[in-house]
Amino acid sequence: MRRAVQQTTRDLRRHNRAALLSRLYVQGPTSRQDLTRASGLSSATVSNVVSDLINDGVVAEAGLVGSDGGRPRTLIQVRGEFGHVVGVDIGETHVQIGLFDYTLQTLATATYSVAATRLEPEPVVRLVLAGVEEVVSAVGVETGALLGVGVGVPGAVQTGELVHAPTLGWSAVPLADMLRKELRVPVYLDNCARTLGQAEMWHGAGRGSRRAIVALLGVGVGAAVATASESFTGSFTGSFADMTSTTSTTSEWGHTVINVHGRPCRCGSRGCLEAYVGAEAILGDYLALPDAVPFEAGHTEARLAELVARAADGGSAAEVLDTVAEHLGIGIANLINLLSPDLVVLSGWAGQTLGPAILPAVREAVRRHALSYMYGQVRIEPGRFGQEAVALGAATLPVVQVLASGGVRAA
Repeated sequence: MRRAVQQTTRDLRRHNRAALLSRLYVQGPTSRQDLTRASGLSSATVSNVVSDLINDGVVAEAGLVGSDGGRPRTLIQVRGEFGHVVGVDIGETHVQIGLFDYTLQTLATATYSVAATRLEPEPVVRLVLAGVEEVVSAVGVETGALLGVGVGVPGAVQTGELVHAPTLGWSAVPLADMLRKELRVPVYLDNCARTLGQAEMWHGAGRGSRRAIVALLGVGVGAAVATASESFTGSFTGSFADMTSTTSTTSEWGHTVINVHGRPCRCGSRGCLEAYVGAEAILGDYLALPDAVPFEAGHTEARLAELVARAADGGSAAEVLDTVAEHLGIGIANLINLLSPDLVVLSGWAGQTLGPAILPAVREAVRRHALSYMYGQVRIEPGRFGQEAVALGAATLPVVQVLASGGVRAA
């Protein structure tokens, strides 16, 4: 009986730590009084938990804020210095590794082109390991001291371990185990669109959204649908899962058909959205024009940036981007009509490159193709994380694990 009571007490303490820490992480600096009101916990419990978190170096006091008719309140915030996490973006054009502090501030990045590299698991693992070594060395962090490494992959992850990524030619690749053997730190895998959606909902364009669609544009095209819990957008129930997770699912949006007799897609179908708005498809459409000028750059990402720069002067490049905007608008309108989101975020490296040039035309295309009452309730915005967006999204995976533990590092 005594052991059972002790176990229950430990579980309750851990739950309270996780819930309050998660609230602080997602919402930002908050006073003890606000935590008490929002959580439903007693002021003594909140005070004790916050004191423990401060003593453990997880959170810190962050100045005062005025109070109506009362004494100033002390704000509490999560310490970025509490630890470091690594996020890895495994894509079809590059492998990018980012080092972030615990609040996901970027400290260092390393990017390796895979244009001349076979996308077999072993060479990719070697690139990841080299990148981790590069970023931790740049900041002076020991690899063994990392809170964890998160990896975003363009495919499905089975039981958190095995990667099925048809675009890479991978089937049941034990990527997590391959990396753990070398890194000796916790490694977590998930679909890159889903992790990016989580990052956008926490700290990016999706903050405060009820239901957001995060469109990931690159060589391939995908989307994550992130639905925030009630406590994420407003009231606080004290549940860790509610505070740190959205209900997030991924979709093969790029392989929805927008032209039944359209061009062939690499998936084997015809007329897929990806065949019109994927990066290589866009570049191919431009180079097929009789007045196209060969690109100076040698790889896909730089060529797309070159195309966008040429489009600023009009001509064929601008016409190609207009067509891309129309097709992308049709694809987004289909998502809006199906899922009724209040936000669509254009993200991914190609989304970041194309966004400034095509976003107004995309919005206009969506307006014409979506149901009017649904279009009236949705915003279409660029992502906020730049070229390291997917790596940052992957870094949320170890962050979630530490939040779930109430700020206790994995053994």
